Amino acid sequence: MISLREKINMNNLPVHIAIIMDGNGRWAARHGHDRVFGHQKGVEPVRNVVEAAAELGIRYLTLYAFSTENWERPGKEVSALMGLMVQSLNNERDNLLKNKIKLVAIGDLDRLEDEVRSKLLDTINITSGSTGLNLILALSYSSRWEIMEAVKKIAGDVKAGVLDAGIINEDEFEKRLTTRGIPDPDLMIRTGGELRISNFLLWQLAYTELYFTEILWPDFGKEDFYGAIVDFQNRERRFGKTSEQILEN
Repeated sequence: MISLREKINMNNLPVHIAIIMDGNGRWAARHGHDRVFGHQKGVEPVRNVVEAAAELGIRYLTLYAFSTENWERPGKEVSALMGLMVQSLNNERDNLLKNKIKLVAIGDLDRLEDEVRSKLLDTINITSGSTGLNLILALSYSSRWEIMEAVKKIAGDVKAGVLDAGIINEDEFEKRLTTRGIPDPDLMIRTGGELRISNFLLWQLAYTELYFTEILWPDFGKEDFYGAIVDFQNRERRFGKTSEQILEN
């Protein structure tokens, strides 16, 4: 059986892919386990997708790992997720270095437990010189939080006389987002069958191609990842222009 990877046009790869990894809890329930077991099973798909992205030469991969709203979940689940994060950082550090993957994190990192934040920042520092895939973890992140923080920074800069309110534009706003310096996603994948973006990269997804699949995250494999890219490559991206204008260029 031919892999969907063979159908990928290597000259038209998305530069940045973002993924909402949804469905761990429902997967666990279907298999008679608690939600924590589902999160544990979700680690392997992360490894597979990161590996696939690196092999293809994708430059940026953002994974929505933990939202600010997730702090409202039961304490047992949050604690387990934090523990799983530490374990994953410990286990994957050598692989990140070996594959020249640079780890980046966006979100309200100050809310993370001390051990998680320490391991995270240490891994970010160790991989900072890597030149391959930029792996971006959205942790304790929500887009509304990010936008409000950017607004506060702009207001503070205007008040301090650092910024003229008359010249505030999209570029100035983007400089104050946690994703500054990172190109907007070309493709956003959401697993689990839900048809929403759940407070994820609201500013950055303005012209992103959205791909939704019923597959629950623990069952999402490399072939599913390749399939999303093939689907992306079969779309016409117009960015507000007409098809005729795109053809003229």
